[in-house]
Amino acid sequence: MRQTPHILVVNGIKVHRPVFLLGAPHSGTDLVARALRHSAGVHVTRGRPAVTKLVYAFARRPSIATERGRGAARVLRDAYAESWQLSAHGCRDCPAECWELSGYTPGDLRPDGPCTNPSGLRRFADAAPDLIYSTDVLLDAFPDAQLVQVIRDGREVAADMLADERSMTWFKPGILDLDEVFPHPFLGVDEPSWRARWPEAAPVVKCALRWRGAVRISARLRAQVPEEQLLTLRYEDLIADPLAGADRLSDHLGERVSRDALAFAAEAHRDGPWRPLPARRGAAEPSEGRRKPLTARQAAQVEKAAGRELRALGYLPSSEED
Repeated sequence: MRQTPHILVVNGIKVHRPVFLLGAPHSGTDLVARALRHSAGVHVTRGRPAVTKLVYAFARRPSIATERGRGAARVLRDAYAESWQLSAHGCRDCPAECWELSGYTPGDLRPDGPCTNPSGLRRFADAAPDLIYSTDVLLDAFPDAQLVQVIRDGREVAADMLADERSMTWFKPGILDLDEVFPHPFLGVDEPSWRARWPEAAPVVKCALRWRGAVRISARLRAQVPEEQLLTLRYEDLIADPLAGADRLSDHLGERVSRDALAFAAEAHRDGPWRPLPARRGAAEPSEGRRKPLTARQAAQVEKAAGRELRALGYLPSSEED
């Protein structure tokens, strides 16, 4: 049973139906975040330190949230009360990934004031990476929250994770300990067989397990959260038809979501259809500026580790594709 809603006021505005964007790493939550950031009346944050520290604390050791119960929800609310504040000082300390939602690059000169005009502000949203592992605490903290989760082909996710140093850092020895926490939702290791194989597993397999764990959480959310509170979007649909995606978001949130912003973000993401890199010698390298696709062997490894989830979501293994 969810607790009684807590009244949170930020910048003189009552936080009502906050929006949280969820997904496996590199699933495309940033697409939705950019569209919301450019939508009138919605303030979106991403990667703010106060929230990020808690999100990873819950992800590393899920028992923290369950043992502290309502205390965990209260601490998370306090973190958002700080992160959603609009002030010149707070925005100066905002990480680059948050500013990038507004179109700023690391070398750009940032404005002296807050990143968003508080005038007319109605809604708050957050797209912290790996927020999906804190959904129970989020719903305890904000029972009226609206969740938007983005699903993407696990092979594409694995390819992007392999090229992302921050994502790969979690797999280094000593960062997370399966001897202390098992099953481990963050790593996607929830079966004894994978627990035994984890230390020697190839990096692409570890990426596949993280994706598999995240989509399993997504499936549980679809079964447990009311339809009016949860919207599931497919990354490939957002890329193919961002205008329709913006309209779906608008209908779900009751806000006019920027179609132009989502279309612009989708264009920046558009890499063409997924294909494994041929394993033969002399195969052409991917074009400069794009991350390297999976080899045929790596694709097969992802499909072996997460084949059930790929099929359930309509992502056929390569051997079954036309």
